[in-house]
Amino acid sequence: MSKTLKSTALYASPFCKGYWRDAAAEMKDIRMLVVTALMIALRIVLKPLAIPLGPQLSIQTAMLATALGAMIYGPVVAIPAAIISDTIGFMIHPTGDYFLPFVLTEIASTMFYSLFLYRAKASPVRVMLSRFCICFFVNVVLQQFIFAWWYAYIGNPEEAKESILGIMTLTRIFKNLAMFPIESVVLTLFLKVLVPVTRRMNLTYADKEDMRFNWKQIVILVCLLLVGVASALGYLGYRYSNSSRSADYTAAERVEANHAMADLVLEKTDDWDEETVVCIVDSAYRGLFQSETDYTVAVYILDEEAFAAGQAAEKGYTMDTLWGYSKSGPKKDKYQSLVKVAVASVVKNEKTGEILSFSIQETK
Repeated sequence: MSKTLKSTALYASPFCKGYWRDAAAEMKDIRMLVVTALMIALRIVLKPLAIPLGPQLSIQTAMLATALGAMIYGPVVAIPAAIISDTIGFMIHPTGDYFLPFVLTEIASTMFYSLFLYRAKASPVRVMLSRFCICFFVNVVLQQFIFAWWYAYIGNPEEAKESILGIMTLTRIFKNLAMFPIESVVLTLFLKVLVPVTRRMNLTYADKEDMRFNWKQIVILVCLLLVGVASALGYLGYRYSNSSRSADYTAAERVEANHAMADLVLEKTDDWDEETVVCIVDSAYRGLFQSETDYTVAVYILDEEAFAAGQAAEKGYTMDTLWGYSKSGPKKDKYQSLVKVAVASVVKNEKTGEILSFSIQETK
């Protein structure tokens, strides 16, 4: 479409014909399609990058490119852009199994940005509203329904049911309540810097005053940031009190923790042979800002015949495989190389390394 014929109208609401007519016209603008390709590439590059704030709390930097792109090219172009970036992004940076419906979260997020920011007088309020809709409707609701769909697809109806029932759990609410204001502040500041650039390039058409903060908006942003920090602390406090820290172990940390607990069990008891004992940390609870961890440790004895059969069947099946198991590992081991013989309860001061209590109960 000719640049001189292209509409530069702004709309107070996306619920009008002109808004969607202009959004559809972007598909015919070669310059806009080139910009879209650049935004897709940027989203793919930023996809694995995040700013960590705590366990399972991080700012996904790809949201910056997603929001900027949606503001430039609108909802019609946003849908294929979301599908392409999510698919290629997974191919380059795979995380778990690919399940096509998960692309709906990418589409929905891009659409919310488009509805609030495309051909509109961009403002901190619009940014906040777009992030709130994404945090609630996408992260809390839609994502859980897709997880339920995935569990049903792989034949795990119980997990699907739990996923549906877990939509409104305190952990999810705390997490998204924490991230919403923090992400809103980061995204608002990002767009404040980029909007003048996109306006000079004739990619957006809002007046230059639109992203300027007034004192009321500054107060709102500060309050939101404080709410976000408080919510993040609340989320971490709740999570650490109700979730095992062992769930956050890396592969190396899990092996190290399992070996450490095996050494402790062998030091405290002499019931089993050192060569055949394998210990696995089932859970590790420690409150926020606390130094004492309550461990539950499963004690296993190696079934040497089953282990030998596993080694014969799989080249990579070694003792390192067993030491790398989490709580569910022995149950999923198709060779059943580990036989559970006891459960140990340990309280350890992480600062001093002192074992405050130790008890062990043999299983029957």
